[in-house]
Amino acid sequence: MKLEQTFMNFMLLHQESHKRSYNFLVLLEAIVTAAKYIEHYYHTGALKNLMGEAGIKNVQGENVMKMDDIANAIVINYLKQSNQVIHAISEEEPDPIPLNEDGGRYFIYFDPLDGSSNIKHNLPVGFMFGICKRNLDGPEDGRLRAGKEYRAAGIFLIPTGVFTLALADTGVFRFHSDETMTFVRPERIVFPDDDKTWELSFNTSNRKTFSEKVQRFIDEHEPRYAFRYMGALAGDFHRLLTNGGLFMYPAIVNHPKPEKNRPQGKLRLLYEANVAAFIAREAGGAAINEKGEDILDLRPQNPHQRTALYVGCKPLVETMRAQLR
Repeated sequence: MKLEQTFMNFMLLHQESHKRSYNFLVLLEAIVTAAKYIEHYYHTGALKNLMGEAGIKNVQGENVMKMDDIANAIVINYLKQSNQVIHAISEEEPDPIPLNEDGGRYFIYFDPLDGSSNIKHNLPVGFMFGICKRNLDGPEDGRLRAGKEYRAAGIFLIPTGVFTLALADTGVFRFHSDETMTFVRPERIVFPDDDKTWELSFNTSNRKTFSEKVQRFIDEHEPRYAFRYMGALAGDFHRLLTNGGLFMYPAIVNHPKPEKNRPQGKLRLLYEANVAAFIAREAGGAAINEKGEDILDLRPQNPHQRTALYVGCKPLVETMRAQLR
């Protein structure tokens, strides 16, 4: 009989080896519990008529799926129970959510169901989150933090039962859910150096709306690499971590209908781009925006700030940075 190391045992040993408190473990346990319940509702959603649209739009102006609402409520419930979070910022809520302003230690930014339009096709979606620690040495200075201040970021790929977690200055680790719904078998993840497996991932139907600089990059590099695109950041980035390459969500600046241009990009900085960028950094990669600036250096101005994103293996990101500048 082979018994696997569990996620919580892995994290317990990590905290003890760094002489850190267990508050972070309490928070992570709440996040893992929320992910398990989201996965349960994904598996049973068709039977309960939960796979369609809710008939409302979120703060982004996007159609909300019933599962978006359910996932958001689940995450907020368990974060509140943990008593570790001061404020949470969710894709589904217009304003920061106060949870435990007096005793909380952390801020958390999350997208409870990234790629939810894939649900009706039974394709994978993601629960993405980033965690920052409050200022314990003086007055708290705000809840909108740059990605470089994150202490951890993670992605649950649902319903595949895979959890990828990056810890600041430690690395990236992937866990798998077994038949008991326990995350086990930690494995370290780094971007591959060998470009034979590298892939490009972007919405090719938009390529003519990208800037000429980006189009030139695509024309030059497209013949060298495989092309893969799922249409959900969590899923596409999950694959990229294993095979390497570059995920791109460029700014849209040349759309034939000018009102559809997105010169600032579309992805949300706090709970999408920063999560991918933080994980990429810990896996040996990098991430930049349309100006060639490091994503993790950007100081958010509002909870739902948008950005373009180029993330993946460092050589490709640096080539794109030079092209953009």
